Amino acid sequence: MIGLKVPRKEANQIRLLLLENKILNLNFKIKRSPNYVYLPLLEIPGKDLIKDDGLQVVDTKFEEAKRNPRSVEEYLEGQIPAEKMETLKKSFDIIGEVVILEIPEELEDEKRAIAEAALKFTKRRAVYRKGSEVKGITRTRELEHLAGEDHSETIHQEFGTRIMLDVKKVYFSPRLATERKIITGQVEDGERVLDMFAGVGPFALSIARHHQVEVYAVDINPDAVKYLKRNLELNKLQERVVPLEGDVKDLLEGMAIKFDRIIMNLPGSALEFLPLALEHLKAGGVVHYYQFSRDLDDPVQNIKMAAKNRRVKILDRRKVKSTKPGEWHVAVDVRIY
Repeated sequence: MIGLKVPRKEANQIRLLLLENKILNLNFKIKRSPNYVYLPLLEIPGKDLIKDDGLQVVDTKFEEAKRNPRSVEEYLEGQIPAEKMETLKKSFDIIGEVVILEIPEELEDEKRAIAEAALKFTKRRAVYRKGSEVKGITRTRELEHLAGEDHSETIHQEFGTRIMLDVKKVYFSPRLATERKIITGQVEDGERVLDMFAGVGPFALSIARHHQVEVYAVDINPDAVKYLKRNLELNKLQERVVPLEGDVKDLLEGMAIKFDRIIMNLPGSALEFLPLALEHLKAGGVVHYYQFSRDLDDPVQNIKMAAKNRRVKILDRRKVKSTKPGEWHVAVDVRIY
């Protein structure tokens, strides 16, 4: 096999040059001797590329390089027929040490192999399969353990925030990390913020970490509030966030407090809570409203109808993520006077 014999002191510079010009053969290991380095080649480089007369093209043996697979699909190569691979969902959620997969029914027989591949590729501790959609007022889903440890409690890191949760008992989406960063960037010091559907607190934690604020974080799921309180301790934010367990309608009833900013991330049901949110919003306050929608106009119209005679200023509207063909998880940031 052809290689390039290079003095050791010049080896790294030449290696980078070959790599840049796609001549270095990455399927084989570089060989070294006391004075020289032998670089495996795909082809003999032209004299315009290698101008040093001290370099020598040689015929030598190289040891084959062991390359780690770069995807779950590569780990599964040869185990699942190609036509079935097309149906495998290529995206999956990684939450701390837990991997959650979507595996279609037509790959039921291969689910264990897929899970083992995901475990090896991600190097996490446990792999589960989504067994249902998120459902119920506690917003949980059924999960089927497929590989690794059957331990569903984990700590997830998101832009420096530590978030402890049990994926079987609470709702959490790592795909909303960018959205949480967007909202955090809009908050100003001194605000009083209401997170109406806080879960384990990812919005509240992010905001409180970066701003001098008072956040009221509400959730109806007792397990979510339990983890919210533990997350406040983990991130030393007990003085800035007030965790509240219960139905937000009941908790806000008769409450005289009004808020500068209200977060409504419950896209399937937020519409029914809009009048309540606006009732507790200061004049000139901001609502972050989320809804499942096929376009960006319907959520805006819903906000304007709920606001009635109050003046509405749309600050931003965006598609957060796709939920199913033709439908989006939509966000609208709106100031209401």
